[in-house]
Amino acid sequence: MIDLAAAQQVLKTTFGYDEFRPGQKAVIEQVLAGENTLAIMPTGGGKSLCYQIPALLFQGLTVVVSPLISLMKDQVDALNDNGIAATFINSSLDFQEINERLQELRAGDYTLLYVAPERLDSDYFIQALGRLPIQLLAIDEAHCISQWGHDFRPSYLALSTAIEQLPTHPQVLALTATATEQVAADICGRLAINPQHEVNTGFARDNLDLTVVKDQDTDRYILDYLKVNHGEAGIIYASTRKEVMRLTSLLQKHDIKATPYHAGLDDAVRRQNQEDFLYDRVDVMVATNAFGMGIDKSNVRFVIHAQVPGTLEAYYQEAGRAGRDGLPSEAILIFRPVDIQLQHFFIDESEMDTEHRHLAYQKLQVMTRYANTQGCLQQFILKYFGEKSAPCGRCSNCTDQRESQDITTAAQQVLSCVVRLHSRFGKGVVAQVLTGANNQRVRESNLNTLSTYGLMSGQRQKSVVELIDFLTASGYLQSVGGQYPTLTVSASGVAVLKGTTTVHRKTAQKVQQTVPENSALFEQLRTLRRQLAEEQGVPPFVIFSDRTLHSMCDLMPEDDAAFLTVKGVGASKLEKYGETFMATIRAAAHAESATSTDEETD
Repeated sequence: MIDLAAAQQVLKTTFGYDEFRPGQKAVIEQVLAGENTLAIMPTGGGKSLCYQIPALLFQGLTVVVSPLISLMKDQVDALNDNGIAATFINSSLDFQEINERLQELRAGDYTLLYVAPERLDSDYFIQALGRLPIQLLAIDEAHCISQWGHDFRPSYLALSTAIEQLPTHPQVLALTATATEQVAADICGRLAINPQHEVNTGFARDNLDLTVVKDQDTDRYILDYLKVNHGEAGIIYASTRKEVMRLTSLLQKHDIKATPYHAGLDDAVRRQNQEDFLYDRVDVMVATNAFGMGIDKSNVRFVIHAQVPGTLEAYYQEAGRAGRDGLPSEAILIFRPVDIQLQHFFIDESEMDTEHRHLAYQKLQVMTRYANTQGCLQQFILKYFGEKSAPCGRCSNCTDQRESQDITTAAQQVLSCVVRLHSRFGKGVVAQVLTGANNQRVRESNLNTLSTYGLMSGQRQKSVVELIDFLTASGYLQSVGGQYPTLTVSASGVAVLKGTTTVHRKTAQKVQQTVPENSALFEQLRTLRRQLAEEQGVPPFVIFSDRTLHSMCDLMPEDDAAFLTVKGVGASKLEKYGETFMATIRAAAHAESATSTDEETD
């Protein structure tokens, strides 16, 4: 049996870290002891080291099942850049290339092999794997195997059969960032993992600040946020292809380096856009949920959901793509009730059976409660995943100091209009009546004769619609129906009309800078990293993470021994990049010293 000291040595000499992150030691200990294991660790928690370190210690091959081609390439690039022999087999290779790699694997040329789950549906491929000395099978994004998970994939169901067919009967390590207790139990059952061998480090992300923005102009908020956080990398999620393209066009018109990603784009365009984002050529990726799973870009500073996703699991997994390197980052949910209606429509039109459709409705209700809770946002999420916690003290609810304005009169005007319309119309018509619109529908329905017609003629229809959304989110109005919902006044809304309840609305959420200003040296090192990445054809974070660059700025290493003390620098990185980066650091130190001498002379 391999002891943990050997793993500790690999951690330091190969990966450049002195200590394991929470949970890593426990997982690696169980893997080295030959136990099937389930690791539930948040995005950025260091899951990949849990199989990469054992792979370097085992004599046999480690096979990693990964759902996206982009993740395979990024991780293989990063491992190869670190002097570790790794390869992948997926649909980007032709038949001859696959056979060549299988021959190299049989010859023992590689330590790690990454494959897509769909490969395990092939009897031919299973037979080919059967001729390899597979010791460990690591299953990334393991929640995809559960029909109760938010991202169930039928291709994952072949895994349990494939494991049985492999003559080496490899041990299994399942890894995921998001799994409810039900999903975790399902994973263990399908992969023959003893529930006692589940390692769950908790779902809290101490470097990720959660924010909910309501009742505001989405476009204005996003533009203001990107202006304040200019130059930082981020992802903006939208629910539809149309909205992705609209937002991308909006950002590009305001000279923001943004690119779109959705399943409707040509494959070559989609690959190029993803590469531009990974290589730091553009700052912002605007995408549907088709983008992101397995994206290994570590320096994403913010994730904005411009539209509400369907489940809290999906939201937290996508939000978790910010701050994988451990630096301060932000996840922002822009909440509008109309987006809940859109998700409701998606569920209505889906091919789910009755049981799963009912579950989807329940999960959507959880998203609504999350967006409208007055309590700690992180505490809400952790409770959903079965974890107790104290308030985080960092989220937008914990730190909210905005003033609250009394809008009872305006609320009564809206509610009264809904009553006058006999709850037969949606918010668009309500806003038109209140603002005194003179269109054909208003005239033909004689809505211009109502006592509430033109009560808010001094306001824009969009502002009135946002007020209606606020009243709906706050429970004073109810939206009834599927694709074309109508408004009705709730019991609490009746209390407002009678004057027994007042309505208060907080002032607009102000944007904030996600991370402090970078130093001049950091920008120099970042530029150097980008140049090297372009030369080598790999994403910049493969060379060094932002966190490692910041560590260089703090330590200012000028010799090999000092450079090895930087977190994320191992022997291979020192040999490949040490002198190049230290030359820039020495030049900066010299310039700073010269400036100090000049100041003393003056």
